[in-house]
Amino acid sequence: MRKSSPLRPLIGRIRNKSLRRKVSEVVQNLQIQIGDAVYTGISFEDSPAGLSRHHSYPGGLVEHIAATAKIAFAFCDAVEEVYKGKVDRDLVLAGIILHDIFKPFTYEVNDGSYLTTHLGERLDHLTLAVAELVRRDFPLDLIHIVCAHHGGQAGPIWARTLEALICHLADQADSQLNGQVLRAARYLSRRVIGEEPSQFTSKEAFEVIRSKAVEGWEGARMTLEKIRQRRLGSN
Repeated sequence: MRKSSPLRPLIGRIRNKSLRRKVSEVVQNLQIQIGDAVYTGISFEDSPAGLSRHHSYPGGLVEHIAATAKIAFAFCDAVEEVYKGKVDRDLVLAGIILHDIFKPFTYEVNDGSYLTTHLGERLDHLTLAVAELVRRDFPLDLIHIVCAHHGGQAGPIWARTLEALICHLADQADSQLNGQVLRAARYLSRRVIGEEPSQFTSKEAFEVIRSKAVEGWEGARMTLEKIRQRRLGSN
């Protein structure tokens, strides 16, 4: 893991030294070997967290993990301060960091668009993560968090621990927040300028939504023009 890794501050908050070391080792060595083939995927820092539904832009995976961690911490605070319950925050944090960590293995870039890799067509990121965490001898309760983070309707198993439930709900909340904001920004763009900018980032999408709410359609149009000019200037 490079010193500039965006996950370093989160990993540093894991208090259990053994768990912190194991999580760090996964992030430092993001590769999977199946038979004689070694897979590394696209850059973790540049990876999206989804192909289209949420965080579907470069850097989206890092943003998703960071935002999901904040939401999960808020759930932990509510459980402990309001409901007087007990939560293993180390497990929650480790689960958030690792729940989507193998998504880059399932994506590739082609002409500016994201496609599913050969590996991703055969094994999804959740299956890859569970297999690798078992291989690396992670605690069962942490593997369960990763396995259950999609919930029983969209994944293989329901959350059976409080920590797994918190991670599932936090993941779901951030995915829906980001996905709905992106969809709203795309809709406004189609209405205002008749097309969608390729790969809206979260910053751009929130800008468009805010400008429409505060300044109306003309505000949205002006913001979209600013985004276009910024993109032209960066090329």
